[in-house]
Amino acid sequence: MPRRILFLVCVVSAIVPGIAFGQATTKEKPKKAAPKAAPTVADYAYGHDSLRQVLDFWEAKSDTPTPVVVMIHGGGWVNGDKSGYGEGAIRPFLDAGISVARINYRFIKQAMEQKVEPPVKACLYDAARAIQTVRAKAKEWNVDPKRFGATGGSAGACTSLWLAMHDDLAKPDSSDPVERQSTRLTCAAVLGAQTSLDPKQLREWIPNAIYAGHAFGFAADGRSRKEEFELLLKDRERVLPWIKEYSPIELVSKDDPPVYLDYPSQKKAPAKGQEEQDPTHSAMYGVALVEALNKVGVEAVLAYPGHKDTKYGSMEKFLIAKLKDKAD
Repeated sequence: MPRRILFLVCVVSAIVPGIAFGQATTKEKPKKAAPKAAPTVADYAYGHDSLRQVLDFWEAKSDTPTPVVVMIHGGGWVNGDKSGYGEGAIRPFLDAGISVARINYRFIKQAMEQKVEPPVKACLYDAARAIQTVRAKAKEWNVDPKRFGATGGSAGACTSLWLAMHDDLAKPDSSDPVERQSTRLTCAAVLGAQTSLDPKQLREWIPNAIYAGHAFGFAADGRSRKEEFELLLKDRERVLPWIKEYSPIELVSKDDPPVYLDYPSQKKAPAKGQEEQDPTHSAMYGVALVEALNKVGVEAVLAYPGHKDTKYGSMEKFLIAKLKDKAD
């Protein structure tokens, strides 16, 4: 299987855990598998939740500090696990001299139980804290704190973009050395990203959009995504400050890093006001963000079936190019 396809398979499996992919036929000769890269550190705690606030780290072999790719799994901020990123996703970066961290984070349900407002704040701030933690270990793990990229699928993609667009969350005067670290990224490359959580804006882009309500506390047992969305739409004015804070597109500025957006499930050319077969992962999200970033002079690459990226060729190659640029 070509490396680009293998990387895409691993990212998609991180979005929807449990997907099975093609098996070898009886005519194929078995190949000796290369040894899997064991993490340098497994389940390293960056918070107090022993299951969700943990990360795995792979240190790339290098005599000099290495860049880092942070992998943030998908699952709608309600399920999934860092283990969805396997050898096929991790190995290309290690071979390129780039270290890898894959992370877990608290889910919406846990955030609601802990009365975090809005619930999505727990998911996003956990990812930020994970990045700060790796930066705090820079000397021990041979990491270059100035070269961090993020990748993820679906909710993990939205998180990655939020980190890319948001102002630095570092607290230079904090007594906590981790909090003093930067949360800013060098680049981000994402799959099926949601770029807005504003229900009004989303219905203008994609009339059958249904994704965002749970992020702001409208989730409940037995309630559908569509019902959550309608409640958010109805109560939009009250939570508008949250929407402005947690929608990546609302945070766009000229100092944002370059991003790569891939939408492999897109079945036809995206267009504003067009219903989509997969409205939660529509390329219309990407069209809108690319337009906003281009207006302020930030590089943004959009790819979907029928709209091929010819400059980089893949999310993986984009990340490697950006993280290795002017390095070493």
